[in-house]
Amino acid sequence: MHSRRLRVLALSALASLTLSAPAIADDNPWGNRVNEHARNTASFALIGDTPYGTAAEPKFDRVIKEINNARQVRFVIHTGDIKAGSERCDDALLMHRFEQYQTFRTAFVLTPGDNDWTDCHRSNNGGYNPVERLAKLREIFYPVPGMSTGGKPMRVHTQAFERGFETFVENQLWSFSGATIATLHVIGSNNDLAPWNQIDASDSYENPRADRIAEYQARETANLAWIERIFAHARATRASGVLIAMQANPNFDLPASDLERRGFNAVLDAITRNAIAYGKPVMIAHGDSHYFRVDKPLNAPDASGATSLVTNVTRVENFGSANIHWVEIEVDPRDENVFRVIQHIVAANAPQR
Repeated sequence: MHSRRLRVLALSALASLTLSAPAIADDNPWGNRVNEHARNTASFALIGDTPYGTAAEPKFDRVIKEINNARQVRFVIHTGDIKAGSERCDDALLMHRFEQYQTFRTAFVLTPGDNDWTDCHRSNNGGYNPVERLAKLREIFYPVPGMSTGGKPMRVHTQAFERGFETFVENQLWSFSGATIATLHVIGSNNDLAPWNQIDASDSYENPRADRIAEYQARETANLAWIERIFAHARATRASGVLIAMQANPNFDLPASDLERRGFNAVLDAITRNAIAYGKPVMIAHGDSHYFRVDKPLNAPDASGATSLVTNVTRVENFGSANIHWVEIEVDPRDENVFRVIQHIVAANAPQR
C-alpha cells in the first residue's frame, strides 16, 4: 500500500507541475518570482504539534474541514510533531498521519519535529535509532523531491537539488504572493543535542554518541547553508518579505551560554545576521511549546554595542495540542508588514460552557 500510494502521489505531482505550474520570469534564475498568487492578497494555513493520539483526531478533522472550506488558503504548513512524544514511531503510525494530511485539498508541507524522529529512541516510542526513523520519515513525507504533497501538490525548490545536501529534501523554499517562504529542519530536544539515552545509556552531552553528533553536525551545516540560500532567493526575486518555518522553539529568551540554547545558537545567529542585512519583514514560524503568540523575540548588538530589538523580525507560534485550532497568515506585498496573522478558533474544539 505504501509504494502504491507514493506512485499515485508522484503521478499527481507531475500532473500538477504540467497543468498548473506558476508563470516563470525569464530573467529569474530561481524560476518562481512571479507566480499565480502575486496579483492578489492570498494566505496559507499554519498548524503544528497535532494530532496527538487517536483521541485528538476528531478535533483535527474539524481543523482540516475548516481549512478546506477557506478558499483563500493556498497551502498548509505543518511545523512538525505529527505525533505525541509518548506515541510509538512505528511505520504504521507515520503512514496513518501522512494519509490524514493528504485530505487537505490544497498543497501540504511538513517540516519535521523532534517527536517525529529524534525522540524515537524513547522506550515508549519503540526504542528506535533516530537516524533510521529520519530516513523513513523522509521516504514517506517527501516522495517526490521538488514537490509538496497534499490534495493539490505545488512545486518547491528543495535543498536536495544542491550538491552536498542531497538527503535534505525537507528543506524547501518557494515564492508566494511576492514573499519568500521556506522550511528549515530545526527541532526540539535541543536540535538533537539531547542524548539518545534510552537506547544508549552512555550517550551524553559530554561524550556524545558518534551517529547522533554526526547527524547534528551535518544538519547544522545544511541549515546554515540553507539560510544563506533563503535570503539569496529573497534578494534575487526582490521579495517583499521572508517567512521561515521550523519546528523548534529555539529558546529566544535564554542566554547563548545556556545548555538548552546550545543547539540553536548558530541558526539564530545566521538568521539574525541575514535579517538585519535584508532589512525587510522577516517572520519566524514555529511550534514546539504549544503556545499561540505573535511577538518580537530577537535582540542583537547595535552599532554602539548595546543590545537592541531586531525590529523587522516577528515570531509567530502556532496552536498545538491540546488546543487544536489553526493560524492563517495573509501575505500582501502592498502591506508594509507583509505578513498578517489571523487566529482561527474552531468552536467545537474549544471548552464548552
